[in-house]
Amino acid sequence: MKEQIRPNDHAEEIALFRAQILGPVLRRELARGELLAELRELSAMHFRPPGSDCTRSYAVPTLLRWRRAYLKEGLRGLLPKSRKIGEALALTDAQRELLLEIRRQHPAAPASVILDTLVGDGRLGKGEVSAQTLRRLFRRHGLSRTTRSKANRPSGERRRWEASYVGELWHADVCHGKSLRIDGKKVPVRIHALLDDKSRFILGMRVVDNEREVEMLNMLTEAIHHHGLAKTLYLDNGPTYRGAALQTVCGRLGIQLMHARPYDPQARGKMERFWRTLREGCLDHLGEMNSLHDVQVRISAFIAERYHKNAHASLMGLSPAKAWDANKLKQVAPEDFHHALTMSATRIIRNDCTLSVGGIDWEIAEAYLVGRKVQVHRSLAKPQDSPWVMYSGKTYPLKPVAPVANGKLRKRRKKAPGIDSVDFDPPGVLLDRMLRRTPRYQGGK
Repeated sequence: MKEQIRPNDHAEEIALFRAQILGPVLRRELARGELLAELRELSAMHFRPPGSDCTRSYAVPTLLRWRRAYLKEGLRGLLPKSRKIGEALALTDAQRELLLEIRRQHPAAPASVILDTLVGDGRLGKGEVSAQTLRRLFRRHGLSRTTRSKANRPSGERRRWEASYVGELWHADVCHGKSLRIDGKKVPVRIHALLDDKSRFILGMRVVDNEREVEMLNMLTEAIHHHGLAKTLYLDNGPTYRGAALQTVCGRLGIQLMHARPYDPQARGKMERFWRTLREGCLDHLGEMNSLHDVQVRISAFIAERYHKNAHASLMGLSPAKAWDANKLKQVAPEDFHHALTMSATRIIRNDCTLSVGGIDWEIAEAYLVGRKVQVHRSLAKPQDSPWVMYSGKTYPLKPVAPVANGKLRKRRKKAPGIDSVDFDPPGVLLDRMLRRTPRYQGGK
């Protein structure tokens, strides 16, 4: 199934965006002075809202209000509220669209300049709306004024930090291994891993030939299923960790996403240190491997028998396995896990009561849905389960197409008297008629 898990609507997309901004102030308890310092630092940064072509910053009171709402209601608290203030009710729809289009074409122009220009041209009446009203209108549509600002580069000072408890922060990253030669073809080796910050425990690892988001998502869901929920997921800025599917799943489960600053590999120091240990202790000594599965087995054995059991200097001599035993992660309810990993797509039921999901043809028993546009749902929590269809508030199961079984059902169908009482075989009837007209046929008779 090509479609990926995505936010249900624009409101959920906005809520996920706000939760991502709040990452640094949600992953741990902060004193009021520390909280305000973090919020001031966030307010100086610029972010690109969903659906917007430009970036903008957010004031400290706004960030503080978002944080309180998230701590109280979770992701639901960050959903945008419908407001009439700032919608420029005095404007017609045509005037509103004109103003928004002007802002798109001139993102750096002040609202006062846009207003004065339109008033001078007679397109807006003097005093009809204020510049502040226009600013709110632009801001509501993600079109705040673009200004030049200095790039947010990491400062020269760097201090060591770590999570306060096991399960508070997980790192995820991809390592490039030495390519394999299988059946004369070069196969890339990509190692995905998930590491707990406090204990340095490896929660998940898989060896594949790509860096697609779906591989990271499968690894993460397996780790959550076996270990429980992390509070924060810390990632780099690669496309593997910027997809809508990962962001949506984490938002639904209440996991805060954090991304390292660009061009700052030192910020991912713990993950880089693990890759170094893995290379020196395992990858550099693999020798000839015949498959990705063989690489997976060797790395898994190294992690389980050596890495997890060896003393770690950063853990005051404890091993990652012992440090991990202190975890008290929250388990996910089955229904919440199922909802978070449910993906959907729009399909039209074919004339033979079938549709395609994940490259497989499925059929539906309700023939009256033929030609209807329906929503097909599938849960990655149980990929072996069949997908289902939602239509007009009702759920309809799907099953794989079985042509042979369907053929047997048609043969067992009771023949109606009259036209269906004899098999219709026009070629056979014509052949009998031709044979009766030949002398040999008549003589033989």
